[in-house]
Amino acid sequence: MKNIGFLSFGHWTPSPHSQTRSASDALLQSIDLAVAAEELGADGAYFRVHHFARQLASPFPLLAAVGARTSRIEIGTGVIDMRYENPLYMAEDAGAADLISGGRLQLGISRGSPEQVVDGFRYFGYQPEGDDHASMARDHTRTFLDVIGGKGFAQPNPRPMFPNPPGLLPIEPHSPGLRDRIWWGAGSRATAEWTAEQGLNLMSSTLLTEDTGVPFHELQAQQIQMFRDAWKAAGHEREPRVSVSRSIFPIVSDEDRQYFFRETASQDQVGHLDGGLARFGKTYAGEPDQLVHDLAEDSAIAAADTLLLTVPNQLGVDYNAHVIESVLTHLAPGLGWR
Repeated sequence: MKNIGFLSFGHWTPSPHSQTRSASDALLQSIDLAVAAEELGADGAYFRVHHFARQLASPFPLLAAVGARTSRIEIGTGVIDMRYENPLYMAEDAGAADLISGGRLQLGISRGSPEQVVDGFRYFGYQPEGDDHASMARDHTRTFLDVIGGKGFAQPNPRPMFPNPPGLLPIEPHSPGLRDRIWWGAGSRATAEWTAEQGLNLMSSTLLTEDTGVPFHELQAQQIQMFRDAWKAAGHEREPRVSVSRSIFPIVSDEDRQYFFRETASQDQVGHLDGGLARFGKTYAGEPDQLVHDLAEDSAIAAADTLLLTVPNQLGVDYNAHVIESVLTHLAPGLGWR
């Protein structure tokens, strides 16, 4: 059994070929797709965060709106770039969104990926020591994790406007259990081990910032196993969760064939990212019987409990709901995911 959700980057462009032509379209269609996915029986609605881009950028208003419009589906991010975040303000927003959704928030965070502008986090007021912005992201994360647990740390005013409870004051609103639903987007095997040490769930994407020559899914399966081994060594009491994301398009209609027939020959790719090699996973597109066979051989999907389907959001809500439904009905039963 798998948790199956979608992951949207929320792209928008004024092009007449796009059904998502404005930031308003991207946000409102994201809510509508989450509602549709829940009605179809999917398990999660996740959104990517990019700054200075025609994509989704401010996750918490969107997450709160999705939480208010749905009742069962998990809502989350994949991922929030912690280089840009004020961790205390983020803790307030996350607590509020989680309470609105009734404890369904699954918050993916990370160091982030290359952005549209050079050192964009500096425009947000954050200056790393030297060029070590990765350490700054982890510092922000540690602070965020410290305060979302609900422990008091702030000295109360002796003459407050409103009465205070005794002791140091915590961030409010606090949502119990949220700490166990934080994920780290790990782009390498070493980062996956760090993720386990912090007691965070593992969110692995369709690329890894390293290449050993083995197929992407095998490298990712190694990453997942290293995460689980490190989790066990750290002695955490709960069972961790692991997600992978994939582009999967069953071809069951002429429209599917028009959009994705050329992807039926997709293969892994190796490229350069952040000055080093990176391996990118392939797109799965084809007739359902062939996809069931191909996906059964994906060792990383087998090792994960959660599968996030990357969706081409500019094709519109109806078409993306069709893609999700096709995976749930044509693939999931044959693979034992349902």
